[in-house]
Amino acid sequence: MTAASPIPEDPQERELLAGEYVLGTLEARLAAAVTAALPGDAPLRAAVAGWEARLAPLSRLALPEAPPADLWDRIEAGLPGAATAVRPAPARPRLALWRGWAFGATALAAGLAGFLMIRPPEPARLMTVLLTQRDQPAWVVEADRGGGLRLAALNPQPVAADRVMQLWALPPGATAPTSLGLIPSAGRMTVTAGAIRPEPGMLIEISLEPPGGSPDARPSGPILFIGRLSAAGAS
Repeated sequence: MTAASPIPEDPQERELLAGEYVLGTLEARLAAAVTAALPGDAPLRAAVAGWEARLAPLSRLALPEAPPADLWDRIEAGLPGAATAVRPAPARPRLALWRGWAFGATALAAGLAGFLMIRPPEPARLMTVLLTQRDQPAWVVEADRGGGLRLAALNPQPVAADRVMQLWALPPGATAPTSLGLIPSAGRMTVTAGAIRPEPGMLIEISLEPPGGSPDARPSGPILFIGRLSAAGAS
């Protein structure tokens, strides 16, 4: 974290910040700083997207629960001065709305608590940022839970009409990379699970090739971008 930016540089601290941002527990000024930093900070965007994907299913855990019809009457009967209290009739619709909201929130909180206690922790998601030869971030690669890979360009750049870009993976211990296909001009692609499954330490490369891809079983052109998969938030 620098004096100019409240966004931490440490990957673990950045991952925690992204989680708090998605949960909505950050103070307003820091939340605004994260929002402002997202367009130009690819690792931060990836961390926020990862938290959103992990937390989104929680909202579906709690089923709608209607409170007992006489609950509010029983609460009011137990309040001091209830015998003389007069409840304005027009307030009933709003009171019913708040009753439903309160019970829905309680049910959701109970569902979340139970979910977090019984659900085993998920392994950290694998990802990397592919860098140029000048160590400039150019692509984000993220492994999904099914064993596939998602690739997205941070700043898509056109290639010559007589050239294509090809994606490669080199698992730890392998002697030659495996082609994962040609990259579309849109700068985004998804690689389904196959013989190569993402794992920590796997090298991801993008090479420049002739139309149709490399004629060999390995890159024939220059390696433009390179990175290594690691667990998100790992130092």
